[in-house]
Amino acid sequence: MRHRKKGRKLGRNASHRRALLRNLACSLFRTESYDPEEEGAPKVTGRIVTTVAKAKEVQPMVERLITLACRCFEHQRDAEQFTTDAERGSAEWTEWRRSDRWQKWNQAVAPVLHARRRALQLLHDREAVNALFDEVAPRFEGRAGGYTRVLRLSARRLGDAGPTAILEFVGQHDRVPTRRERPEIESKTED
Repeated sequence: MRHRKKGRKLGRNASHRRALLRNLACSLFRTESYDPEEEGAPKVTGRIVTTVAKAKEVQPMVERLITLACRCFEHQRDAEQFTTDAERGSAEWTEWRRSDRWQKWNQAVAPVLHARRRALQLLHDREAVNALFDEVAPRFEGRAGGYTRVLRLSARRLGDAGPTAILEFVGQHDRVPTRRERPEIESKTED
């Protein structure tokens, strides 16, 4: 019995499973940072194709990371009011470092730095973390969750015919439902 044992084993031991989920999450975030004309760029951004079980297992991890990044925007806005435009190493920059504004900026930006380090600890990929904080999270700033979806594909995986699915971000490739116009029925009037 599997009482109180959450998660899927996916036919791997614990460290292999963590590495697999980490790589899937990194792949999903990195699809956002590729230039479309670059060689090896994905055909569609914000989407990966994997098995259904893997997609369902990595989805909560991706959602938590996006929530972590979205919580930083308020702290980032607070820190911007204390920042300076001076060039690093200049006299003006040195003066700013010695002022109270630097202390306030440092305290305001600390949660942002902590969140980036936490994401880096989970993903082990700087490019994926930068894509998460700079490109993915700003799209979902006003959203309270449900950032990804799993769509089952009818095509099976080549080799073992495993069920495949798409894991993608919502809002980017959404279908807009259109309604047909109701046909007008001409009524026959007898004269």
